Amino acid sequence: MALACLAAVIGPAAAAAKVQQVTFPGADGVTLKAWVYAPTQPGQHAAVVAMHGCAGLTDDNGKPSERHEDWGQRLSGLGFVVLFPDSFGSRGLGPQCKVGDRDVRPSHERVDDAAVALAYLGTQANIKTQAISLLGWSNGGSTVLYSVEPKHAPRNGLDFAKAVAFYPGCRVPLETGRWKTRMPLLILIGQADDWTAAAPCIDLGTAAKADGLAVDVVTYPNAYHDFDHPNLPVHTIDGLAFTASGSGHAHTGTNPARADAITRVPAFLAR
Repeated sequence: MALACLAAVIGPAAAAAKVQQVTFPGADGVTLKAWVYAPTQPGQHAAVVAMHGCAGLTDDNGKPSERHEDWGQRLSGLGFVVLFPDSFGSRGLGPQCKVGDRDVRPSHERVDDAAVALAYLGTQANIKTQAISLLGWSNGGSTVLYSVEPKHAPRNGLDFAKAVAFYPGCRVPLETGRWKTRMPLLILIGQADDWTAAAPCIDLGTAAKADGLAVDVVTYPNAYHDFDHPNLPVHTIDGLAFTASGSGHAHTGTNPARADAITRVPAFLAR
């Protein structure tokens, strides 16, 4: 009932996008499959490369799962072209949340996937190449943290304008003591998140601001992982490879913080 009330307040995603599958070469020889949500209006548009989490991009029917469909429709309805690269499915992999020794890492292969997705969008006539942003959830949010580092800047002159990370893993970047971002970054995370903890992200943002970097960290009281999901009752998952406590046990589910996120993120991207 609470989720139904929340959905009524937020409203449905606009269903006006042109949705299609595309492919393009990946950096490691793989052919990357991706889904594109594009506005129906003609002309050039700002764009978003959106990186899925450890559960993968698609559902059992091979279509973008509910959260990705919701965000794809919402952002395209606001005039953004949204490109979802499938880092796992393109390599014949399923969900990776319970896999400790991963072949596709947010700090390496997925950074490359984001970069080639950016390059692909740069070749499309309907894209404003100076207005392409990067967005990611969880494992994809961690990919964002690594992708924005200066050492990963593309060499062809085309770059992301800004980035958004939903509940990323901030502990490792924080512990290096060397993490920096070359673009404005927005991090959104629940204060109750026991999958990827909020405290390291808060500390990462504080250190970045002290260095004069444009990093904003927004935390939400009582919100767990996946708080922006359109219809996910709060529940627990066991057997996870990486959690804040190391127990493999974490909560996940929709929270009223979703309402803030679905207004805050487009405003940040359009700024």
